[in-house]
Amino acid sequence: MIYALESRKNDCRNCYKCIRGCPVKSISFSDNQASIIHDDCVLCGHCFLLCPQSCKEIRNDVNKVKTLLRSGKKVIVSLAPSYVSAYLNVSFDELRENLIKLGFYDVEETAIGATIVKKVYDEMVNSNDRDVIISTCCHSINLLIQKHYPDLIPCLADVLSPMLAHGKDIKERYPDAYVVFIGPCIAKKDEVDSDKNHFVDAVLTFIELNEWLKGERLELTEDGGTKELTKSKARLFPTTGGVLNTMEKSNPDYDYLAIDGMANVMEALEDIRQGKVHRCFIEMSACAGSCINGPAIEGNARSLLTGYLKVHKVAGKEDFNVKNNGYKDIVTKFSSTGVSKARPSDIDIQKELLEMGKYTKQDELNCGSCGYDSCRDKAIAILEGKAVKEMCLPFLMQKAQSFSDKVIFNVPNGLMALDENLNIQLINPAMRKIVGVTHAREVIGKNVSTILDPGMFAMALAGEQIHNRREYLSEYDKYVEATVVFDEKYHVIISIFRDISDEQKKVLKKEEFVNKSVDIADAVIEKNMRVVQEIASLLGESAAETKIALSSLKDTIKNDGE
Repeated sequence: MIYALESRKNDCRNCYKCIRGCPVKSISFSDNQASIIHDDCVLCGHCFLLCPQSCKEIRNDVNKVKTLLRSGKKVIVSLAPSYVSAYLNVSFDELRENLIKLGFYDVEETAIGATIVKKVYDEMVNSNDRDVIISTCCHSINLLIQKHYPDLIPCLADVLSPMLAHGKDIKERYPDAYVVFIGPCIAKKDEVDSDKNHFVDAVLTFIELNEWLKGERLELTEDGGTKELTKSKARLFPTTGGVLNTMEKSNPDYDYLAIDGMANVMEALEDIRQGKVHRCFIEMSACAGSCINGPAIEGNARSLLTGYLKVHKVAGKEDFNVKNNGYKDIVTKFSSTGVSKARPSDIDIQKELLEMGKYTKQDELNCGSCGYDSCRDKAIAILEGKAVKEMCLPFLMQKAQSFSDKVIFNVPNGLMALDENLNIQLINPAMRKIVGVTHAREVIGKNVSTILDPGMFAMALAGEQIHNRREYLSEYDKYVEATVVFDEKYHVIISIFRDISDEQKKVLKKEEFVNKSVDIADAVIEKNMRVVQEIASLLGESAAETKIALSSLKDTIKNDGE
């Protein structure tokens, strides 16, 4: 099933803003991805409006509507009365003209359906047989009660919404026609999906309409906006109290209240549940300001005060002429659609709190950074598979701090962090040992020049990256291998010093041994050469004397022979 509102994958940045904004916490988080829990969602659109990454997407039904237009049948638009605020300076006639250019047969105001519904509301109140009656114009409110307050379903006015009532009316007048509702609401898509009578065939939001018009290169001309009609009182419906302002309210035994915004609505439902409210007709709207502040209105058209004033300016004093067969003509049934869940035990909740580092009540900060109102609510969400422990910012920070502390303070290499003024911000035990500092407090906040030549650090700050440079720290008689880099994003100089003194001293000792050996070898060679030379010299003299003696003997023998 393709739901009216979905989460787009892979763009989530773990800000938990959608969870914080969701009044019924119908957002789950796992694998670094926030996803809508459709069984709990009431389609209020808060997450759609709040997500900074635009990860929530409204189902686009433009192609579905285009298919209806190609069918050859009449396709009639039911245009939500909030169009008055969504298109402040565009008249109904201008909208109708452009919608007909898109292929629609005709356009009517959903306010006609609102007129039918409000008459039945008066009839229900006047029947005097109900205690609390809640209006059913807002599908998000209906879903809220069906899914999260099923015990209050009897309080829902069991009549069609203005959209469905108008769709029913259109199809009675045009039996073969299709009906497309266009308005500011995401929930209306779900209302049509679940309507077995098919009074309305498709729903488009004002956002979808704008994109479609833009794609067809149709521009709405600002012609001053819709003018007041005498019989257009139901145009008040999209404002807070608009339903009540159209009703007769002739039964003095009832109080009439208008409540908007999910937080206020849920508080009111709790009061009703606890028996604090009686003999009351309550108009409820999920959106603050009601439908003129619907989630599917372009942001630049969203102005509560301006929209409210515009709606009241164009709303007439009388009702549209409508067929009114009474309550039985638009009756419907509401049933529980929520999924019952077993509440986790207190033992399991406490165990989960402990795993989040909440050992005492003081540890339960209830900061709301995870999106839940309290640490206990967050623990329950984890147990229900909606959340993960890492969503707890204090827990995550403590975990990260503990991890970094263990790494920093146990690593064998010296670590030191400086600010851009070369003042020491962090120094670990290994570094203190290198520079002979007993306690970190002796140097934290002081300039690095108090313990080391600042040259390398200044070079790193200037942009030169130093990696594994061998340095001799003469003041400490230490040899080190230094890496110094500047993190421009966080404006910190990070340095790592590896003490290689023992290695270097071994190298120097070896070099000294080699040099001594070479010197000894040179001396031995030199001495041997002298001996050789002396022997050669002696051998040379002996040979010469022998030669002379032999030559003399040769001459003597030769002379005697003659």
